[in-house]
Amino acid sequence: MTVTRFHGSTPLAVIAGVGLSLLTLTAAATDFDPRKHEGARSLVDELVDQGIEREWLEGAMGEAVYRQGVLDAMAGAAERRLTWPEYRAIFLDASRIANGVAFIEAHRPAFEKAEAEYGVPPAVIAAIIGVETRYGGVTGHHRVLDSLATLAFHHPHRGRFFRGELAAFLEIAHEQEQAPGSLTGSYAGAMGYPQFIPTSYRAYAVDFDGDGLRDLWTNPVDAIGSVANYFAEHGWRPGEPLYHEAEGPATPPDRIDFNRAARPPAVTAAELAAAGLEVPDSLADDHRLLPVSLEVEDGEDAWRYVLGEHNFYVITRYNHSHLYAMAVIELAEAIGEARGLEAHWLDATDTTPEEAP
Repeated sequence: MTVTRFHGSTPLAVIAGVGLSLLTLTAAATDFDPRKHEGARSLVDELVDQGIEREWLEGAMGEAVYRQGVLDAMAGAAERRLTWPEYRAIFLDASRIANGVAFIEAHRPAFEKAEAEYGVPPAVIAAIIGVETRYGGVTGHHRVLDSLATLAFHHPHRGRFFRGELAAFLEIAHEQEQAPGSLTGSYAGAMGYPQFIPTSYRAYAVDFDGDGLRDLWTNPVDAIGSVANYFAEHGWRPGEPLYHEAEGPATPPDRIDFNRAARPPAVTAAELAAAGLEVPDSLADDHRLLPVSLEVEDGEDAWRYVLGEHNFYVITRYNHSHLYAMAVIELAEAIGEARGLEAHWLDATDTTPEEAP
């Protein structure tokens, strides 16, 4: 991995296997000096106008380190390269299910409060945190400052987006009186138990235990409330199902737009039926769904079809991958079953009662 200081006239470079020249590294380091790089200087100026001390900001930016490994990791995200069985196997293991049950039991009052205030079932909240960080056990070892500075000024397509995340991160660190270089997270700058990116942290994190801090790094109670608040703010509908199982043709029909995660359900039941999928009789012809196709094996019966409802779409607002949404749903079902609830309790075809904490 390449490590380059963003500041100083003679950068420290350690080159291991990425084939970058010292000249390239030196240019990158000079570009990231907040006193010289136009984008970094502009960011500092904006945050000074919002009331953060220039000296603090320049000190923070001066500690940032370029991480080539962050850019490499962004290019190889699991949602882009794994099949559904491979992706599912990462998250649906016995320990993650058992620990999800234990996590709910350990923080039962917080889960009860979250469901009462936001309408999100405990197993869904737990599944999000379980998928993201194994219930706070694996929150990321990357310095958030380094990840976001690298992405803000070096990502080939999303620099503007990550520049906003870097600004939000610096605001959070300043407000909470934390040294920016001390805070760790994912390679993409996601943080804490629920892996909120900084703008989500600012918008949706809540002080759920009333101690005066919105702490997602070390406080599971705040994390539980914040995940529930995130879903509520994105339109979660309490008591509604997430999906329907459906039978369908041997291969997904081209006329249906499958796997359009992070977009509201748009394909009608009538359109799905005309394309050869078996739609539940209870759905009106104009009922809109989010169809998902999952290749589960080779040969016959290789495809599984899922018809997502509105709450399925809400889960994809957390992560835009349909594979991610299915992993969360199946982990939530497994946690619910382990707590004594019937399997597939989130499936609209099931008639079991809603989960009680």
